[in-house]
Amino acid sequence: MEPKKNPKADVSRNGSVYFAVGLALMLLFTYNTINYKTYDKEAVDIGQLNLDDELDEEIPITEQIQTPPPPPPPPAAPEVIEIVEDEEEIEETVIESTETDQEEEIVEVEEVEVEEVEEDIEVPFSVIENVPVFPGCEKKKSNNEKRKCMSEKITKFVQKKFNTDLAGDLGLTGRQRISVIFKIDKNGNVMGVRSRAPHPRLEKEAARVINLLPKMKPGKQRGKAVIVPYSLPIVFQVQD
Repeated sequence: MEPKKNPKADVSRNGSVYFAVGLALMLLFTYNTINYKTYDKEAVDIGQLNLDDELDEEIPITEQIQTPPPPPPPPAAPEVIEIVEDEEEIEETVIESTETDQEEEIVEVEEVEVEEVEEDIEVPFSVIENVPVFPGCEKKKSNNEKRKCMSEKITKFVQKKFNTDLAGDLGLTGRQRISVIFKIDKNGNVMGVRSRAPHPRLEKEAARVINLLPKMKPGKQRGKAVIVPYSLPIVFQVQD
């Protein structure tokens, strides 16, 4: 009895091949599906460039202004050269040589006296070698005794001559202090009086009294008379 099926039509014979091909197709489809990407149109839109608009731009027509050339310079006048005759005779200065001859005798020059210019040196009252001597302090021997004697004499002189009632007339009350600075020059005279007080009239009164001081024996430094600055405070109480 012959079989009904054709042996060439057996499907199971190539089943492994079909299975491998199907598996490969499925893997390829799955790979493409996983790696598939999409992009937004707004992100990739780079716009369109319309070149026709740029080509249609109108270029303004500029007109070149031609400036006329400058006029030619006027012809130069010919120079006239005048010949001036020398009427005055100019004497030429002859420079004589100052070089000496070997046969010329050398004249000895006499000594030239140079006058010494005395400088106005100021030495403070506290460090001077020989202090100024106030009239009545000549018998004092040491500098300290002469300083003390001079200070006492000037204080008594100012107390006697100064008008203390002036402060009351000016409406000042209490203790008043006036600072006075002056100099004793190389001749023993008072100079450069400056005063500082609560009122200008007190300053003038202090300067007036100091200018009345008698002439003194000038102070000396290394045997030479010098200028000696001196400061004096005047203090008094105004009675209410």
